[in-house]
Amino acid sequence: MPIPQWLTWVRRLQSIAQAGFTYNHDVYDQERYQQIEVIASEIAAEHTSVDATKIVSMYRHEKGYATPKIDVRGVVFNADSEILLVKEVRTQKWTLPGGWADVWDRPSQAVTREIEEESGYQTEASKVLAIYDREHQGHPAHEFAIWKLYFLCTLIGGNAQISHETSDVGFFAENALPELDEGRTQKHNVLRFFEHHRDATLTTDFD
Repeated sequence: MPIPQWLTWVRRLQSIAQAGFTYNHDVYDQERYQQIEVIASEIAAEHTSVDATKIVSMYRHEKGYATPKIDVRGVVFNADSEILLVKEVRTQKWTLPGGWADVWDRPSQAVTREIEEESGYQTEASKVLAIYDREHQGHPAHEFAIWKLYFLCTLIGGNAQISHETSDVGFFAENALPELDEGRTQKHNVLRFFEHHRDATLTTDFD
């Protein structure tokens, strides 16, 4: 689904304010950036059920130059060519294991750590399958710009274990996928990764 225009405006205004807070310390300009931030939050509040003051507080946690957030996801196949999925506690729907990249991790460490924490399986990252701009893949709109990095990972150990974030762990065939959490994982992306699994010569997808 296309990103709504109001959210594009909110992101642009917020990024201007965030950069201004960081790089311009003139007291009068700081007041203007605060006004821009409030306007962005009021636009967001008008189109959501979240109060504008809460939105301002959320954006205030963002520091420095505004850049996309990074979401890493692991693509793991077993010997039967089934793909690893985990069931989210919050939505009770299935997704590729993963989450936000932490600043202290290398990309490969971030994804293998997320896989182990959410599924119990130990893996090694072997290839970047795709780098996608989230809002161009059909996900529901999100307040932040997000890039999703998908890594092909090889099973090396561990056993299926749930976590505080996941209520179930399983491997699924291409023609037997469960209901997916579309905020995290899109079916057409999963099907594309089955293509990568069948043909290792395919190069990294990006948009």
